Amino acid sequence: MIKTAAENNQAIAAKLSNNLPRLLREFSRDFDRRVCEGLVARGHTNIRTSHSTVLGNLGMGDVRVAELARHSKMTQQAMGKILKDLERLDYVKRSIDDVDKRAKEIQLTARGMILAQDSLDVVNQTYDQYAIKVGLQQLQDFEQSLRSTVHKLHLHNMPTSWTSP
Repeated sequence: MIKTAAENNQAIAAKLSNNLPRLLREFSRDFDRRVCEGLVARGHTNIRTSHSTVLGNLGMGDVRVAELARHSKMTQQAMGKILKDLERLDYVKRSIDDVDKRAKEIQLTARGMILAQDSLDVVNQTYDQYAIKVGLQQLQDFEQSLRSTVHKLHLHNMPTSWTSP
């Protein structure tokens, strides 16, 4: 069967706009939006989704700026800009690394610790909202499938501060 140019163009457009990367981005954007809205509702009115780049890679320990940038797949300059904003908002503080005096370490402040706990609560609420809409088992299966795929593709990119004792 021969397709017309219009049918061929429509098939290409459908494949480009409805594929795995696009679906994953849509899911991620919706999740991030819901979390950001939940944090604003809890009083973190200056938090933006761009801050999640830092907060999602920071963990609860001290992390070097270079490590944060590497795990976030961004330049140290771009990371520094986000960190400066979070520092201004009193969520993180920078200090000189005890081991390498040239390096800066990032750690959560007391306000940042509250944000981390609020973030966990809002993430759990968002997960629960999704489970109501799609079913808990389907959501758990989806997450497990993604974890398995990430593992098999060797895409783990966890900061050492999350995995070290």
